[in-house]
Amino acid sequence: MTTTVCRDPAAFAALAADWRALHGRCRAATPFQSHSWLHSWWLSYGTPGRLRIVLVRRGGRLVAAAPLMLTYRPLPVLVPLGGAISDFSDVLLDDSCPGPAAAELAAGVHRAARGALVDLREVRPGAAAERLYAAWPGPRRRLADSVTLELPGMPMDDLVGRLAGPRARRVRAKLRRLDALGIEERTVPAGDVPSSVRTMLRLHGLQWQGRGVTPEHLRPRFAAHLARATREMVGSGDAVLTEYRVDGRVMAADILLMSADLAGGYLYGADPELRDRKVDITTMLMRHDARHVVDTGRGALSLLRGTEPYKLHWRPVPVTNQRLLLARRAQAPALGLYAARITCRALAAGLARDRMTSLRGLRTRLGAVPARGTGRP
Repeated sequence: MTTTVCRDPAAFAALAADWRALHGRCRAATPFQSHSWLHSWWLSYGTPGRLRIVLVRRGGRLVAAAPLMLTYRPLPVLVPLGGAISDFSDVLLDDSCPGPAAAELAAGVHRAARGALVDLREVRPGAAAERLYAAWPGPRRRLADSVTLELPGMPMDDLVGRLAGPRARRVRAKLRRLDALGIEERTVPAGDVPSSVRTMLRLHGLQWQGRGVTPEHLRPRFAAHLARATREMVGSGDAVLTEYRVDGRVMAADILLMSADLAGGYLYGADPELRDRKVDITTMLMRHDARHVVDTGRGALSLLRGTEPYKLHWRPVPVTNQRLLLARRAQAPALGLYAARITCRALAAGLARDRMTSLRGLRTRLGAVPARGTGRP
């Protein structure tokens, strides 16, 4: 095996075919590790001179890759490409030789780190990065990260059957309302993705207007990334973009990302007029996504990060992502301080969330403000 570090964005672009092949041989990989997603993300968010992709080849074939970049917090830290807009991060390991590839990749990342720490966020349980962590030759720490929610891959009727009686009856009534409106679903082909993504983001901004939309979702760099990445991923089968039409007009659109065993709803936009028509957007999207998961043989439907109340109504299983911290032996003290800082900030954020939730609940009960609407963030 031979190990190299790619620092040249043009060389990263040229890796597309080899990267796609490796991605297909790594069953644990999610769409957020696809070349389409990561290279597009770099074009929108990358900092020149910071690219650090560790590559391992055996006999010329790519068998491992760690897509990383250098940042400062204020210490030098290697972090995954994909940033905060990616729900999962991971490395890629060829399933035909995961152990040897992980050992070689760990050694390569160890050399590439030099004086930097390595901070792998949002690592899903069972991810390939766990093998990298196990093979790491220096100090390491494992912390909890975001909570994601998952539902079993089953038809909508079975998902509704898991709910308590009164809630199940309400969902069935919402499904009948959807059928009565005659909402048509259109799977968007790759060539139409850019214009459809623009429409989706416009609707996304409308649906969250005045309710605290995520600012990044309205920025041109995000729109450029999402259109670029989704077009390629629709073409390769890693994503499905669906439009929902009423009387021929696009009223909603959403992106469903696909991996070997998992599908996850990433982002959607919906015209506020649908709510005026008493359409439950969550139920509409859930029915579509559940059907697609069953039709394609995926084992789970992920609601991705966040524990919003509308997700909890479906009785999902909570899955906690991991944060894997790695260092050279000389950086052990810095690793300890870095981990302590992360833990303290997480505790403070948790206390702040609990306080805000309590205040919001009190104000809602007093009638000061309406309850927050539902929808993917």
